[in-house]
Amino acid sequence: MQTPDSHNPDLTAPDSGEAKPLRGNKVIADYVKRLPGRPGVYRMFDEHGAVLYVGKAKDLKKRVSAYTQYYRHPVRLQRMIRATRTMEFVVTETETEALLLEASLIKRLKPRYNILLRDDKSFPYILVRKDHPAAQVTKHRGARNIKGDYYGPFASAGAVNRTLDTLQRAFRLRNCSDSIYASRTRPCMQHQIKRCAAPCTGEISIPDYNELIDEAQDFLRGRSDKLRVKLTDQMQAASQAMNFEKAAELRDRIRALTYVSGSGSTINPSTFSDGDVIGIYSAGGQSCIQVFFFRAGQNWGNHSFFPRHGKDELPAQIMDAFIAQFYTNKPIPKYVFTSEDVPSKDLLEQALSESAGRKIEVTAPKRGEKKLLIDRAVKNAEEALARKQAESASQAKLMAGLQDTFDMDAPPERIEVYDNSHIQGTNAIGAFIVAGPDGFTKRDYRTFNIKDLDTAPGDDYAMMREVFRRRFSRLMKDDSLAWPDLVLIDGGKGQLSVVTDTLLEIGALDRVTLVGIAKGPDRNAGRETFYMNGRADFTLPPRTPVLYYLQRLRDEAHRFAIGTHRARRKKQMKSNPLDGIAGVGPGRKRALLARFGSAKAVKSASRGELASVEGVSETLANVIYEYFHE
Repeated sequence: MQTPDSHNPDLTAPDSGEAKPLRGNKVIADYVKRLPGRPGVYRMFDEHGAVLYVGKAKDLKKRVSAYTQYYRHPVRLQRMIRATRTMEFVVTETETEALLLEASLIKRLKPRYNILLRDDKSFPYILVRKDHPAAQVTKHRGARNIKGDYYGPFASAGAVNRTLDTLQRAFRLRNCSDSIYASRTRPCMQHQIKRCAAPCTGEISIPDYNELIDEAQDFLRGRSDKLRVKLTDQMQAASQAMNFEKAAELRDRIRALTYVSGSGSTINPSTFSDGDVIGIYSAGGQSCIQVFFFRAGQNWGNHSFFPRHGKDELPAQIMDAFIAQFYTNKPIPKYVFTSEDVPSKDLLEQALSESAGRKIEVTAPKRGEKKLLIDRAVKNAEEALARKQAESASQAKLMAGLQDTFDMDAPPERIEVYDNSHIQGTNAIGAFIVAGPDGFTKRDYRTFNIKDLDTAPGDDYAMMREVFRRRFSRLMKDDSLAWPDLVLIDGGKGQLSVVTDTLLEIGALDRVTLVGIAKGPDRNAGRETFYMNGRADFTLPPRTPVLYYLQRLRDEAHRFAIGTHRARRKKQMKSNPLDGIAGVGPGRKRALLARFGSAKAVKSASRGELASVEGVSETLANVIYEYFHE
């Protein structure tokens, strides 16, 4: 029997004569009094306004009232209830609408106590571009704002590349850019090795090339058997006509198709065409979900996911939450096959069907081909989880090594590595990357455009001072943000001194461990010197795992900073000096460039010459002149 203790959410401080804010299950009980018995979504917040949990309910009043029965919940949820200070609610028309909203909010807000799909990057597609007379077939990822037909998703870039390779061998489609296509005067190497029909130089007519495009799209739509019969008939006809070169070409195309969709492959299903096979394996409080993508009767790859969840969550519950979140921004196939009987099967089917605009089936096969595919997915999930746990164990050793190396109280949970990048002071940026026990956390990487006008070009110290002031001032103000345990700086004593003074001024110095990493003599990797406050500078023995890891962290920060700087410089190089002038839009810019030939000539023009341009008044001419001559 549990008895009230210091963690009881009902316990309050002695009465001081002032009304105490409600908290824990008392604040939840207060909300329950005013809740309707209708479907909806609820959110629970802590004292800092951070979202603790997002949930859905068929009956909001009944569902939320369950949280008032504090001791009926596991310890993890008891902590969540104790931390709750406020709640928000959205009433929906149906439970299905509530499910879709819940999944969207979980993905966006990433609440601490929800099962969370962490690796939710977009998947690549094959795009058949139709905005050119000779359609181009290429890999595509991101928004579908290019005119053409999209096929996918594929589980990885490798799966796309393999299929594109097959398309090129079987249908000889171009993959060159439009500019290269326009500049060709003779067929390229791709044509010589029979990977492209060379419409660019007229080796094939556009109508005949478009027939190849149609055949390729038939293949991508799952009509490969019909296409193979057609090509076989053409091969036999060419052979009978003694056109052996054409017959050999058709034979090679048939072989390329068979390579992907031949009957000898046991991974391609025969009992369904479009579907996702989802298997889960759990061990040691962690889970891996493996998803196989089948489209057009072909295996388009598989991908591993490692959702975040509590140790008391059952595989079926994890699978249920995963499916709801996974399909919020992806095309949904006709069939979703799972290794677990999910609790919300009917509700999921209804929600997915509404999202897709057609009937979707969610089933857990018990026999036959589909069960074999499920077993394969579960086996892949088991192997992937074992690899990840082995990597996590290795990463845990590295974290323990950092603790010993830098005399920390505990292994670091969050490491931030800072670096600057510029060319003679131009396009200066500061950046930091984030790493921890689970590896690099790329979604937390950040960059800072150097804004201080007093910063001299190339002044690394001033840049570092500005970056740390902005970063840690925000951390001091916003309690919902995660603090780093270990901060690594790419630099020596000077950089460490600047950062130390900045954090001391902010009042954040005692909350982090600061380490400066200076490159060895002649910038020789492996002979780095480390600097810390209150400790003599030191080096680490060469070829030790901790040293290699620190080098990798520094190199990743350098890569990220350099890449961001180059992107910014490239963007600036493409910009026009006239873009920053108020009142000069695209039309007037064209008129000015047509009149003077270049932005440099516009800059050199007099007020009268500027005013003589059509659409430019005397007032605007003065604005343009003063913009360049202030």
